[in-house]
Amino acid sequence: MKKSDLTEFAVEEENFKLKIKRESGKESQPQVVAYAPSQPLAPAAQPAREAAIPTPIAAGEEEGNGTYITSPMVGTFYSAPSPESPPFAGVGDSIQADSVVCIIEAMKIMNEIQAEQSGSIAEVLVENGQPVEFGQRLFRLA
Repeated sequence: MKKSDLTEFAVEEENFKLKIKRESGKESQPQVVAYAPSQPLAPAAQPAREAAIPTPIAAGEEEGNGTYITSPMVGTFYSAPSPESPPFAGVGDSIQADSVVCIIEAMKIMNEIQAEQSGSIAEVLVENGQPVEFGQRLFRLA
């Protein structure tokens, strides 16, 4: 900032804002202000509150009343290869470990998700077109 004689710089995207400001005429450190969707604008030097982050369940991990297929990434869940096609897997379907059960779109890339275990689909836990998080349960196996 000193080399180019900048006093302020800002970048703004969909879920992120960054603003750097340097007081002119003083020898001071730049002030960085960052924004994340879960936090209001605040100087970066202030400690952020740590939110409790749930531990994702590993693919195929059992908990309570079944075994679950979980999302290996953040993205958008699609139950079929196209809107006109039938779903990859539905309630009552038997699946093998190498069966494709859904597609998760992440960064404009369609990722086919395999079951990684054999069983029968007892419940589909997300709706077509719904955003999903890493480790989120997608299917419950019987």
